[in-house]
Amino acid sequence: MRTANIVVPNEMTSEGNTSELRDFIALMKPRVMSLVIFTSLVGLMIAPGHIHPVLGFTTILCISLGAGASAIINNWYDRDIDRLMVRTQNRALPAKRVAPQDALAFGVFLAVLSIAILALCVNLLSGLILAVTIGFYVFIYTMWLKRTTPQNIVIGGAAGAFPPMISWAAVTGDITLMPVVLFLIIFLWTPPHFWALALYKCKDYQKAGVPMMPVVKGDLHTKKQMIFYTLLLIPVTLAPYFLSVVGLPYLAIVSYLNLVFLYLGYKVYKDPAQKLAPRMFGFSILYLFAIFLLLMLDHRPI
Repeated sequence: MRTANIVVPNEMTSEGNTSELRDFIALMKPRVMSLVIFTSLVGLMIAPGHIHPVLGFTTILCISLGAGASAIINNWYDRDIDRLMVRTQNRALPAKRVAPQDALAFGVFLAVLSIAILALCVNLLSGLILAVTIGFYVFIYTMWLKRTTPQNIVIGGAAGAFPPMISWAAVTGDITLMPVVLFLIIFLWTPPHFWALALYKCKDYQKAGVPMMPVVKGDLHTKKQMIFYTLLLIPVTLAPYFLSVVGLPYLAIVSYLNLVFLYLGYKVYKDPAQKLAPRMFGFSILYLFAIFLLLMLDHRPI
């Protein structure tokens, strides 16, 4: 009597599939996406007018997918330098857990899908701005600026500043002064935020040949630039009050946050050992989150 062959599921295959899915999700940089999603949501909430909840959800989803697509293509292009840096060498592409062509195809698919859905289902302006955002991050920042100039973060920061402008356009169908202010808050926040990281990860960037500001211009020059951009940022963060979008609670709390952020910048400037740079980097994330949370909680009809 012949015994039937019984196929037992391979646990290693199952784990491999789970790991691959996890790796593809990680390529989208979920932690960065969370800030993009939140700032987009605030833009949607404070924009004048009304948007159907389904279209509002669609807007946030498309912005999230667009941000994820940009991150995937960035990971695909930077896999050669990522394997040289301690901070990034365990990412899915340099660690060869995901094939480069698969990552690129997934990123391009998400980019096209997010732009098409937003333009067709919400409005053309929001889809156009999302397309510009993805194109700017991929072609201008990733493929050009990042490896050629210490101003990479300054100019490239525009890509991360567009999301609340996209969601505003989704509601109103136009761009006015307030979404430009939202853009400028993130745009001016990016240099001191990212340079704080670059200060204590300088050796990584130097090893990979990435011309970050501390590598090219030195720590002291970088710290001066951080304070310069923080000083530019302060009046922009207060602008929503003077545009009558928020009230005194926003003005008071954000003024305090600005003082703390500036004080930390000064302490980093006086610290030759870069021990306080990680603290400023961490606080900068809380700082931006708090500003946009206050905009949402304290906003008035425009």
